[in-house]
Amino acid sequence: MRQQTEITRGFRDAVGSAQSTFRRVMDAMARPGSIHAVGSELDAPAPLLSGTAALALTLFDHDTPVFIDPSLGSVEPIATWLRFHASCPIVERPAEAAFALIASSDTLIAFEQFALGSPDYPDRSATLIVQRQTLTDGPPLKLTGPGIRGTAELRVAPMPDDFVECHAANRALFPRGIDLIFVAGDQLTALPRTAIVAERG
Repeated sequence: MRQQTEITRGFRDAVGSAQSTFRRVMDAMARPGSIHAVGSELDAPAPLLSGTAALALTLFDHDTPVFIDPSLGSVEPIATWLRFHASCPIVERPAEAAFALIASSDTLIAFEQFALGSPDYPDRSATLIVQRQTLTDGPPLKLTGPGIRGTAELRVAPMPDDFVECHAANRALFPRGIDLIFVAGDQLTALPRTAIVAERG
């Protein structure tokens, strides 16, 4: 007989924790490059990080198809946990997803495989939640654009060598294009499609 996988708990305070996490996501999107601690104590199935799990329980629901990249290992335990706690449908094709969970730097650069929205419905684009090792010790990238006073810095690692070029191509699609949320541990930082990314000179 096949042994059933135990499903670990979600938020202890579902409403309060979701509201708190949502405020941090909105603040991160409004101020690209700023780092925010989610502070969750979620025991999500590995290798899902606690910050990623908190975002999932806050942003996912039955109307948000989710793609789980194979870089996260065995998809099924994560998919089972997400279905149980968020009731979100899991899709096999990135183009069908409203959100994507990513850990591979190779997959990160392939923005064109995800939904990019349309000029009339730019909100129908995908948001990529990308797990990284650090948000503070990567090669420095300079950010400018809406929500940034002067310049800000992004130090996410690992990051593909051609990330600056790929994000510039994504920004050129505005108002279409994907948005990015990077997670390390229980911290997050956001990079919306409106941000301008350049090598730190």
